[in-house]
Amino acid sequence: MNIVTDLVQIRRMGEQKRAENLRFRKYMKSRVFVERQFRKAAEEVQDAIDCRQCAECCRVTEVQITDRDAEKLAKFLGMSVRQFFAEHATEDSDGQPILKRAKAANGSDGACEFLVGNECTVYEARPANCERFPHLLRGAGSLESRMWDLVDRATYCPIVYNWLETVKGL
Repeated sequence: MNIVTDLVQIRRMGEQKRAENLRFRKYMKSRVFVERQFRKAAEEVQDAIDCRQCAECCRVTEVQITDRDAEKLAKFLGMSVRQFFAEHATEDSDGQPILKRAKAANGSDGACEFLVGNECTVYEARPANCERFPHLLRGAGSLESRMWDLVDRATYCPIVYNWLETVKGL
């Protein structure tokens, strides 16, 4: 297995292979397959890549938070849930609560405000959505139902990109 971890390469190749990945997604949704072999490939890729060395997901994605996430984070930060929402949450375009993002040097939204370098300062209490990312092995529904998101994630997540390249060959 040839693992690619360079984020510039992943962005470029993920975009170049977007149409191919969309066709593969459609193929997977139209076939009955043994999810076990896809899970095995996901385990192998995840074992080969240390997520915490990359942290690109923290720079790219919005993190929806549940009440349970907010309670856990508030306790970890030593504040009330109300204070947590006031200081560390905002709403996405659908009005759902998400973690705030730090401002980038150009004034646009940057990475998750809890990211320092490549380290999550609330890692032990991170939201469930962060804990399950990139949702290959854990997540709501079957792997095939989560395929829609994986095509986009293949443009920034080394695990998803390498997994897709591996399973397209199975």
